[in-house]
Amino acid sequence: MSVTVLKFGGSSFLHLEDFGRVARHLAERLSAGENKIVVVVSAMSGTTDDLKAGMLDVNKQPKPSNLDAALATGEMLSACLLEAALSGLGIPVLSLNGYSLGIRSNSEFGRASIESVDARPVIAALQENDVVIAAGGQAIDQSGTLTFLGRNSSDLTAIVIASMLEERACEIYSDVPGVYTADPHLIPGTGLIPEIAYTTVARMSRHGARVLHHRAVDYAEKHAITIVCKSLTSDGAVTGTIVTDHGNASSVTVARDRAVFSGGSRAERNKLRALLDQHDVTAISVEDNFGASICILSDVDFGIRLVAQTGTRLVSIGSRTVVTELDASMLRVHLESDYEQAISLACQIHERMYPATDGEISERRKAKQRCTHSSLLMRANNAPENKH
Repeated sequence: MSVTVLKFGGSSFLHLEDFGRVARHLAERLSAGENKIVVVVSAMSGTTDDLKAGMLDVNKQPKPSNLDAALATGEMLSACLLEAALSGLGIPVLSLNGYSLGIRSNSEFGRASIESVDARPVIAALQENDVVIAAGGQAIDQSGTLTFLGRNSSDLTAIVIASMLEERACEIYSDVPGVYTADPHLIPGTGLIPEIAYTTVARMSRHGARVLHHRAVDYAEKHAITIVCKSLTSDGAVTGTIVTDHGNASSVTVARDRAVFSGGSRAERNKLRALLDQHDVTAISVEDNFGASICILSDVDFGIRLVAQTGTRLVSIGSRTVVTELDASMLRVHLESDYEQAISLACQIHERMYPATDGEISERRKAKQRCTHSSLLMRANNAPENKH
């Protein structure tokens, strides 16, 4: 059967009514002749942070498997809400979570890696329903325990499902239609990149770009899945960037709150970097006033856990904002203690890369909206809901 695979990120679900908006879009596509749809969903914007904070309030050091199970409920809730919206439109629909998706991982809780897939559960659900909703970013390990694939890993779930259904494309929806030369919420004068290579956008992601998850891009390249970046607007779906095996552009990325460790020897630092590389965690070596330091750029929570498990003499010295210049021949990284200074530096770098034309007007740092229902699960004792 022909199946369309889509993914909607947390920025698509800022408010409860957004589930109805997405449901109507899917209904329109079915009415236009599309056969079957699998839609992967992320947690509502802000929910994962609230879930983690709630867990840490109860236990400062919860079991990793316990934390994974808690974080996964954010995506499960989104799947249930979208199922409710679609069934309200009379569309045959079923939602699946990590227990029933047919995706198996290892047991590296916090950022598990996929080991095998079985398309039969999703195919069986599609035979009985027009739409199947998948809770993103989760799987089960070989013992049947729920695992979390990492922050922003719903992209990975969508690409994996497209691959196992032998579809050659996957649509990824977010609050921007594609990959830009810098974060358009932070930097003025950014440009949309219409086509870009897997390797280029994966490198951008590993250094802070947030449109696509790097492990999803790597999986798409390995399985020849074209990624189509889109945004759902009041005028319908807008296509921005196509990710294939070619295309390049210079860019600047900003990664806030990246962990820095110091205090050990260079030999210990280099050994730790090798361990992080082995687990596909991007890190850089730093020489500063603290001596031989290391800064973790991607999968920060998982990387910190790896550091803690080594028992090295490296100690945390806080976090930094990392600004990275990338082009086809060069990668230059800057660490800043002050976030505003980091943004100013990123603006200067981007202006040098892409000088503004006369009369060009760009918005300066659009404020990201926080979901008004992000505390939906975490309100205790019937406390009133916070408004943002």
